[in-house]
Amino acid sequence: MIKRNRKFVRPLLVGIGIVLVGWLIAGIILAGRGTPPIPIPQNGITLQGGHVQGNRISTKSWSFDYKSAQLSPDGTTGTVDGVRNGIVLKKGKPYLRVSAEQITIDTQSLNFTAVGKVHVEVIHDPQKRSFDTDLVVWTNGAKMLRMDHPSYLHSGSQTLKLSSVIINFQTNTIHLGAISGSLDIQK
Repeated sequence: MIKRNRKFVRPLLVGIGIVLVGWLIAGIILAGRGTPPIPIPQNGITLQGGHVQGNRISTKSWSFDYKSAQLSPDGTTGTVDGVRNGIVLKKGKPYLRVSAEQITIDTQSLNFTAVGKVHVEVIHDPQKRSFDTDLVVWTNGAKMLRMDHPSYLHSGSQTLKLSSVIINFQTNTIHLGAISGSLDIQK
């Protein structure tokens, strides 16, 4: 009787071994399939150097209200469309208001580039100065706003065409390039 059981034990063990090896190979081949996607955060995306919530992206140097945004998977770069109330901060306080068709942002360096129809105005300015152009570059490290394309300076009812404008937040200066137009100055 013992010899009879041995006859069945060996084929049974070989069959179990084959099934286990087949199961192991199938597990290795199928590993990683069906991984659930990472859920999209519902309360905004927290970025290094900034925060996105609803239709507002904010950092320690600027913040933008926008129509739509496309961020990279890691949230470090992106394109923001329809910026209607952008604020550039100077020493933590609102200094310039920016509106633009499109802004490309870098949330690590806090730099941005605004293109299309761009409007920049000085907040709380008794002279109500503002600029219109098609390209604005903010360099956060140098605290400098550059308008290297032709720009229009508006002050009250007067307008000057400028070849370029550089606003330096560190030295508190505004450099105006070649000027065309006229300006009335009252004493």
